[in-house]
Amino acid sequence: MTAAIAIALASLLAVIAGLHAYWGRGGLWPAATEDELVATVIGNAQAKRMPSSGLCLLVALAIAVTAIWPLLLTWVSDAAALRRLILLGGFAIMAVFLLRGVAGFLPAWRRLHPREPFASYDRRYYSPLCLLIAAGYAVLLLQGP
Repeated sequence: MTAAIAIALASLLAVIAGLHAYWGRGGLWPAATEDELVATVIGNAQAKRMPSSGLCLLVALAIAVTAIWPLLLTWVSDAAALRRLILLGGFAIMAVFLLRGVAGFLPAWRRLHPREPFASYDRRYYSPLCLLIAAGYAVLLLQGP
């Protein structure tokens, strides 16, 4: 069961990393224009452009690293020091996704990201997905290899 959760999490995060890399290379999907993309994936009222290519690619790299972690949590059981490092990283990643998921439902976040369709998508999809990812990490961290 934990292997299936790890593979599902790794696959999901790899797709999300790929999407961020695509945006970093100038891709516009799921929008037709940069302004529509900003409204869909950022939602900040002051943002007029997507973040720089370098920043998008850095985020893609960070998410790609988080995609590897579920597999490490599941399959690395030897070397106590390495296992502790993997667990610590897993807890940190889980905390980031948990905080991002909760943030999406807070009034302060809503004020920072009011543009539609982001505001609606965030409540319906983005924040719940972050909470689901955090829950997947929690299961892996509690189950062990």
